[in-house]
Amino acid sequence: MNRKLFSGILALCINLLFLNVQELRMSMAALSTNQPDNLARYAFQHPQMGTLFKILMYAEDSLQASAAAHAAFARIDTLNAMLSDYREDSELSRLSARAGDGEWIAVSEELWLLLGQSIQMAILTDGAFDPTIGPLSKLWRKAFRQGSFPDTAALRIAKEKVGYCHLQFHHTQQLVRLRRPGMRLDLGGIAKGYAVDAAMAVLRECSIPAALVDGGGDLLAGDPPPDKTGWRVAIGKDTVLTISRQAVATSGDSYRYLEWQGQRYSHIIDPRTGLGVSHGRQATVMATDCTTADALASALSVEPALKNRIKRIFPGAEAIIRE
Repeated sequence: MNRKLFSGILALCINLLFLNVQELRMSMAALSTNQPDNLARYAFQHPQMGTLFKILMYAEDSLQASAAAHAAFARIDTLNAMLSDYREDSELSRLSARAGDGEWIAVSEELWLLLGQSIQMAILTDGAFDPTIGPLSKLWRKAFRQGSFPDTAALRIAKEKVGYCHLQFHHTQQLVRLRRPGMRLDLGGIAKGYAVDAAMAVLRECSIPAALVDGGGDLLAGDPPPDKTGWRVAIGKDTVLTISRQAVATSGDSYRYLEWQGQRYSHIIDPRTGLGVSHGRQATVMATDCTTADALASALSVEPALKNRIKRIFPGAEAIIRE
């Protein structure tokens, strides 16, 4: 990709990200006034994306609550059908299947925008977050199933297929291509956060501003519950935050890791080395939207030195690292 085109794509992605965040703030603020007095608390849950999505909300009655939750979960299901790299029929997998054929592929506007945000995150984190990590993800999933370290030669080959600079965007049309054969997209480090944001947007459309959406530890709080200052959420074993109109995402290997020859390898892969990270670190990021928080938490769990950069680039973002 030439430098001029690369710079243009970076500028576009940054503008899109901050426009989306601004729209999220404005829409949440617009719904934050004059809540009815007769609101009751409702809870719903729904399995998707390999985790359990939970919604807590305050609504006027059970019919309003059930309809809103159903619509929010349906939106998550639609996103999973589009973004899953486990499903061969997803739009993401169909795009990966065309890797290396040299053709520009038309993609949906939603996938186009999310890939753009993913590339922006890859650039800003120096590759600690990389949406092209799919070949390594696939190899390590097999290793986890078998309980053994990946074959060294297979690991080297998979690593050669990873590199966000080889995901190319057409400069005038909504087209992308994967330049290297065998490349494979994996949006696991950002898709859940994006789904949480999307679910909250649906709840707002259903006139449910006081809600908390939890996608397996990626959380977005809307307006606080009636007569409260915010939603209380636990981060790890010893930290409780009270948040409203804010996202919190945590990434770490507390439960999913492989031990091999005395070494611990996390399910979180460093795209730069091809290896599962070998520490017990957990990274939590607080941001205005869950898409950003999810991606940054994923990157920070790989490279903790990014903490200060995150605070500089993303206004209002905060990070907590536990070793």
